[in-house]
Amino acid sequence: MDVNSLTQAIIDGINGGGEAFLEGTLAAVLPIIWLAILGLQLGRPYILDMIDRFTLRLGADLLWLIYVALRDLLIVSGVVMSFMYFFPDVVVADNLPITGGLAAATLFLVLLIKLMGDPDHDPRLFAITTWLLALGAALYFIPYMLGVQLMGVATGQMENISNAMVSATNPIWAVGLAYLSIALVAIMGAIAAIYAIRTGGRPEAASEPAQTPAA
Repeated sequence: MDVNSLTQAIIDGINGGGEAFLEGTLAAVLPIIWLAILGLQLGRPYILDMIDRFTLRLGADLLWLIYVALRDLLIVSGVVMSFMYFFPDVVVADNLPITGGLAAATLFLVLLIKLMGDPDHDPRLFAITTWLLALGAALYFIPYMLGVQLMGVATGQMENISNAMVSATNPIWAVGLAYLSIALVAIMGAIAAIYAIRTGGRPEAASEPAQTPAA
């Protein structure tokens, strides 16, 4: 092996190790993100109760702004950090929850609902987004806890179940679910783009009647 080949092998090893470390870190941080999102979503009644106790309107407004900004920022962060589940080569190479891409798709759907409506003032939309977040958390936590965390520990039938929930040990299903997640996000992204273009960034424009030109 010459110097160039050795140098290239070292560079490839560093790049591969860095990529694996980053993907593993994101997979480990996402459960914390999911817990924080669920906690903030379910803690909305507590925040509203705290707001009612404020005697200063400015303090109540600041608390509400911080709460909404933190919750929605975590949802956006969850979608961004879950982008690795949309790459088939990544899900096949790493031990990741097999339904992580579908969990990311539910987060994206929550963002789409927030774009087209106002769950904070519409009880029906709030219930829908809450159930979607619960579904997404289940799609992530179940394969993460029973699959990724039990790999190498489970035995017998439980080992087969654990391997089926990990992307690297179930590549056929992992790639299929990755492509399904990509398709779902692409469809929702197209809907969001059409809605934003049609309303011009003004949500109220969607409910305005079409104006007919004067004669």
